[in-house]
Amino acid sequence: MIEWPDGYDRVTHLTIDSTNREASRQAAETNKPTWIFADEQTAGVGRRGRKWSSPKGNFSSTLLMPIEGNLSTVALHSFVASLALRDSLVHITRDPKRFNLKWPNDVLMDGCKVAGILLETSGVGPSHLNIGIGVNLSTLPESDTIEIGSTPPICLDINIIPLDFLTILANFFATRLTQYQNFGFEVIRMDWLKNAANIGKTITAKMPNAQIVGKFVTVDEQGAVVLQTGDVRRIVHAADIFF
Repeated sequence: MIEWPDGYDRVTHLTIDSTNREASRQAAETNKPTWIFADEQTAGVGRRGRKWSSPKGNFSSTLLMPIEGNLSTVALHSFVASLALRDSLVHITRDPKRFNLKWPNDVLMDGCKVAGILLETSGVGPSHLNIGIGVNLSTLPESDTIEIGSTPPICLDINIIPLDFLTILANFFATRLTQYQNFGFEVIRMDWLKNAANIGKTITAKMPNAQIVGKFVTVDEQGAVVLQTGDVRRIVHAADIFF
C-alpha cells in the first residue's frame, strides 16, 4: 500500500465550489505544500476561465504551494505536474504507450484528453502557487464544457477511488518536484519531450488575436513551445494548441 508522502498536508471536502478557489482562500494560513481535494466541484474552472466539469467519480484537487525562488519560473511547475500525472496513469494502467503530454498542460490517453492542469498564483505578493488538476477517471465532461475543435475527451475507465488516486499522484509529484529542485528544469524538460504529443508534426498555436501554424520543434529552456514556419522559428509562450 502506498503511503502519503512526507512533507505534504492534505485537506478533503465532499463538495466545494472549486479546489483552486479554496486554495486561494487558504493561502494566507498555509506554509507547507497542501493538497486540497474534493469529491465534487460545483464551479470548477479550466484555462482562460472555461468551465471545468467535475462530477463525482472523477478527480479534482489542487496543490497549494508556497512560492520559493524566482517568480518567473513558477510556470515550469506545469511540466512537473504533467509528468507526475503521466507517471501516475502509467502506474495504474501499466501501459506507458497510451499516454502522451500536450503543451502546455494536458495529458493525453490514446490521443484524447484524460487530464488537465491549471496554474494560478495566490496570496499577497503573490506568495503561493495553486496547481489545479482534473482527471476523467470514470466520466466524460459535459458537452458544453468542450471547446469546438479541441482535443476530444476520454476517461480512464478503471475502477479507482479518487482519494486513492490522490495518494498515488502526491507521491509521484513529490518525486518529480525533488528532481526539479535538485537538477533543474533541463532534466524535466528532456523527460517531458520524450513523451510529447505530435513533436515533429505540424500544429496550430491559437492566441487571442492571432494564430501560428508550424512544425512543433521543441520546448525551450523557458518552457515555451518552438515552432518552425518556413525558414523562421517562432517562440510561443502562451497559446492553445490544436493538432
